[in-house]
Amino acid sequence: MKEDYYDILGISKNATAAEIKKAYRKKAVQHHPDKNPGDAKAEELFKKSAEAYEVLSNADKKARYDQFGHAAFEGGAGGGGGFGGGMNMDDIFSQFGDIFGGGGFGGFGGGGGQRRVKGSNLRIRVKLTLEEIANGVEKKVKVRRKKQASGVTYKTCGTCGGRGQVTKIQNTILGRMQTSAACSSCGGSGQIIDKRPSDADAQGLKVEEETVSINIPAGVEEGMQLKVPGKGNEAPGNGVSGDLLVAIETEDHATLKREGDNLHYDLYISISEAVLGTSKEIDAVGGQVRIKLESGIQSGKILRLRGKGISSINGYGSGDLLVHVNVWTPKELNKEQREFFERMRDNDNFEPKPEKSDKSFFEKVKDMFS
Repeated sequence: MKEDYYDILGISKNATAAEIKKAYRKKAVQHHPDKNPGDAKAEELFKKSAEAYEVLSNADKKARYDQFGHAAFEGGAGGGGGFGGGMNMDDIFSQFGDIFGGGGFGGFGGGGGQRRVKGSNLRIRVKLTLEEIANGVEKKVKVRRKKQASGVTYKTCGTCGGRGQVTKIQNTILGRMQTSAACSSCGGSGQIIDKRPSDADAQGLKVEEETVSINIPAGVEEGMQLKVPGKGNEAPGNGVSGDLLVAIETEDHATLKREGDNLHYDLYISISEAVLGTSKEIDAVGGQVRIKLESGIQSGKILRLRGKGISSINGYGSGDLLVHVNVWTPKELNKEQREFFERMRDNDNFEPKPEKSDKSFFEKVKDMFS
């Protein structure tokens, strides 16, 4: 069972944004790999702290986590919490290094104030059928992304001397004050391009087409956004690649309508079928299913086929298929048909006699959402 994010940072659920940030900074400094070389346990605690901070520092993710716990991010959807999708140390440094000010994690060994630049994200839209949404699907899409061109070489930045930072000393009424900022010449990476081919841009990148595989979990909805780490634009200087953000669009189904995890189907039957009873094949995701209609079924009856809806993206089972029965009244009758119904007009068996068990429209609507 995954450890609670609040316990990882050692804070209460009522902690403010400032307290969350302070707690993460303390844990990150304590377990930083440069302070604990070769210590696998410290590295794991460092990653757990970053995972907890990634969720709790985001108001939307924090609210979802407070309500659903770790289940809120299962299934790979929508920028879910955690770094299980392949985020490494460089990703953590790039994403959260700024909370330490200046240039990264306080200069613990290694690269001084250097930071690894992250490439820009790319955004695409993927349209899915109802069947693909119900079952989950792997989509292969062609993406045009910036990649480092072959033959690009780098050299130490002459402005910052490879440190990635420039330091300024100013005289103030409080005395001499020293400030540090990322080098504007190299963007904080400590290196600049030495040589590049003619088909590369000023950053040594060129646009190439690549086929990217996207695993889309069952239960996604219109407007959701999935993230494929590292498949955005690459960054200059061997930095961290951006992400590919995938916006979900859905195609309308010919007969099924989705509402949350439930599906709705309108079934039309004749008066004769309603009186005598019948069986019908209806559409469902994954193929047709046969249902039996008892004799005397009333128009407006809702039949619930449990588990025949859409799988919950949070892993809480599947919705239902709700079949709405509509008795079709013919608009035109021949002479024989008209005579029959005229004879039945005053027949006691054709008089409406709703029973207490026959629910009203509002009760049926209420049942649909229960």
